[in-house]
This record gives sequence, structure tokens and C-alpha cells, in this order.
Amino acid sequence: MTMQHAASIVLHVDLGERSYPIVIGSSLLSEPDCLRQYITGKRVAVVTNTTVAPLYLSQFTQALNDAGKEVIPIILPDGEEYKNWENLMKIFDVLLHEKGDRKITLIALGGGVIGDMTGFAAASYMRGVPFVQVPTTLLAQVDSSVGGKTGINHPLGKNMIGAFYQPQAVIADIAALDTLPANELSAGLAEVIKHGAIIDALFFDWIEENIEKLVAKDKQALAYAIQRSCEIKAEVVRQDEKEGGLRAILNFGHTFGHAIEAGLGYGAWLHGEAVGCGMVMASDLSHRLGMIDSRSKERIAAVVAAAGLPVKAPNLGVDRWLELMQVDKKNEGGQIKFILLEPLGKAIITTVPNDALVATLNACCETNRP
Repeated sequence: MTMQHAASIVLHVDLGERSYPIVIGSSLLSEPDCLRQYITGKRVAVVTNTTVAPLYLSQFTQALNDAGKEVIPIILPDGEEYKNWENLMKIFDVLLHEKGDRKITLIALGGGVIGDMTGFAAASYMRGVPFVQVPTTLLAQVDSSVGGKTGINHPLGKNMIGAFYQPQAVIADIAALDTLPANELSAGLAEVIKHGAIIDALFFDWIEENIEKLVAKDKQALAYAIQRSCEIKAEVVRQDEKEGGLRAILNFGHTFGHAIEAGLGYGAWLHGEAVGCGMVMASDLSHRLGMIDSRSKERIAAVVAAAGLPVKAPNLGVDRWLELMQVDKKNEGGQIKFILLEPLGKAIITTVPNDALVATLNACCETNRP
């Protein structure tokens, strides 16, 4: 369901009593009326990082104060490598020191890492306190802020410790993308491309036609990309909130991508960069198994490259690749599960013959590195 008012778009994630709005608009971070409407509770803890805080924390705090809120700031280091137990504890340290009770609302002001950690903190603190996502990166606006997946990384696997915990609202301010570095914008475009590839072939066509505009941060193009991505993700989450089946298709490119992240060390590649490359690999594998034609495989590689994302994977060695991909939440009984396309615009979840997988690894990895 979509409503439009005051130049902002409001979508709804329909999960019964856990339903919530996604508000997409410009300059929402400094709109006290918007914040008053969607953020309950008098005391709020704003969790952000050292990159976002100097850009947006003071104006956001001012708007929250104007909306009648008392603000407790919590500033964490920036980066995937800090999405860990130690930094999760820092959130709890401040909440306990400030005597935060069950009425306190946790607000995630930042990208996917901040959103995942703040959500997990909210799910766990006093066994659950209210939580609002205020995503400031494209990746978080189109993907990680929607759907209630929260968690931290473990040295042996990405997002292995966490909880399903839905926010009370998602407030996506397109103006926050003005300060987003080019590589972070590209990382978000990976998840936009993913939504077209797995569910909506017409949206994929639109992305191909508008990729230059998206890379150039054209406001109208970004607004549509965010809206359509959120609509697609919200519908999948509505049907399968806890990832019992269908929702796993949102992991297209992620089995390879998570292996890249864990294999190189968290933070070496951005999550979206790894997913972009992972989609190229999953497309190659889909083509090898006769599920998509060579034209579809080429279209995916071309749009991933045009988005400014890597299309060649690091050479981790076949054995290491297989070992890393076996640590994946989708796997059952030691079998690696892949999300593949059959055809472009439709995804399936399947296991694959080992020889085809090894052929894809050999074809898609850099050859000039040990």
C-alpha cells in the first residue's frame, strides 16, 4: 500500500501487529513533525558512527529536541569490521549508564552496520525496546533497514548472531545521500539491481536504462529506485518474515558475497561490492546450468559494472571458497544452497553440482593473484 503526502511517500510493511511504515522523502532528518509522528517515547538513544555523526547528528538531535524528545547520543566506530560483540556492548553500556528503561526508543542513524547492530541491541535490551531505522546510505534505504533482520558478525561467519526484530518505522531521507561517497552509492545500487534481477524484470530494464542517472545521484531516479526496492522487499517480507522459504531469494549474490567478505576480512570490500560481484558469479552459475541465456548473464555483468561495482572476484582458492560458503544460514545438512535465476526476473533456491560451481569459481576469480 502506498500513500503520498507533503512530497514524501509512505509505504507499509504489512506484518499484522508488527506492521510499520517506510517514509521516503527529502530533508526528513530535520523535520520535527515527521519525527514526532513516527518516533514514540520521550527518551531516545541515537546510535550512529564517527562518519555520520559530524554530518547529521546535530541537526537530527535539534529536530528531535524540537519534537519534544530527550536525546542520548551513542557514537561507534565506522566500518563492517566493527560490527561485533565489543561494539554491541558499548550500546548497552550507555543505555545502562543512562538508566534507560523499557520506554526508551533506539534510533539507528547510519548505514547497514549501524542499523543491524542497533536493531539487535533493541531486540536484546530489557528483552525488547522500540526501535526506529533512519538509514543514511542507499544500501540501508533500499535493503537492510527493511525487514527486521538484525545482528553482528562472528569471525567465522557474517551475521551469524542476531534476531528478527521489526522496527516501529523506517525514515529514509534522500537528502542524506548527498554526502554519500561514490563507492557507498555503488554498494547500494547492488541491492537495487538485485531486486530487479530476482523478482521484477521490468524494474531491471528500468535500472539498465537509468543507471547513469542513478550513479550521478539524480534525485528523481533515486527516489523511484528506493520506492520500488522497498515495495519489493516489503512484499517478500510480508509473505515470509522469518525466512522459512521465499525470503531467501533476497540473498541473491550473497552466498558468494559473504564468502568474499569473510575471506578477505570484514571491511576490505563493502558489503554491496561483494554482493555485486556475487550476483555476477550467481549469474554465471545460472547460465552454466542452462537456467538463463548468455544475453541475460551479460546484461547482469554490464549493469553491475556500470553501477561502479567489481565484476571479478578475489582468488581465494577453490578449497577456501567452498569452506567459506559452507558457513551460510541457508545451508542444510552440509549442502550449499544458492539463489539462481530461472530466468532473469525470477529466482529459485537450489543446490548445484560441484563441477559447475568449481567452473564458476575458476571463471569469475582474478587469475593474477595467489
